[in-house]
Amino acid sequence: MALASNAFGFLLSCMVAIFGVLGDPDPLQDFCVKDPNSKVFVNGASCKDPTRVTVDDFTSTVLRQAPVTNNTLRIQVDLVDIRMFPGLNTQGLSIARLAFGPFGVNPPHSHPRASEIIWLLQGRLYVGFVSTSNRLFAKVLYPGDLFIFPRGLVHFQRNLNNSSTVAVAALGSQNPGRTDMARALFQTTPNIMNEVLETALQVDENEINKLRSGVSRT
Repeated sequence: MALASNAFGFLLSCMVAIFGVLGDPDPLQDFCVKDPNSKVFVNGASCKDPTRVTVDDFTSTVLRQAPVTNNTLRIQVDLVDIRMFPGLNTQGLSIARLAFGPFGVNPPHSHPRASEIIWLLQGRLYVGFVSTSNRLFAKVLYPGDLFIFPRGLVHFQRNLNNSSTVAVAALGSQNPGRTDMARALFQTTPNIMNEVLETALQVDENEINKLRSGVSRT
């Protein structure tokens, strides 16, 4: 019994040590600009040669372009992450502009790798998130207000005005990811078996087909 206890204690100590090492390390250099020419696949991105880094690597003009909100959801979300801003690599953050047309909606979604804070600049916005116990935390925001969406939780925004609304969001990852709830159910490749959705949503096959065809792809 003592031998088994000692073995278990040793195994537990090893696991703690291993998982401690596997955590994200602190940066060991000033910056690590993403190298667009690298073919190496790592959890993040490989670094550009520091001697070839310039100030332009830390500048992005992506948000100079005016948003377009004349789509089904009446919204344009411009997420600036590591894919279009190489200087974000290893910095643990990204930024997004949310431009809403009249009564535009950013539908329920989640970011698996990031928490998010939103800052309303213009208009009036109904925002909220749902906890894992299905509790809704919702609020109407006015210009200057901030709101936090905890990491991984389903959240949404809706413009309450018949005019444009603009917000800026900061996310705690260089690559936060996004899962749209409706698309995750009805726009997978291949489709989720109808019987699964019928049971989960308690509707018949005709309703599932209507929902599948009605989910916005814009």
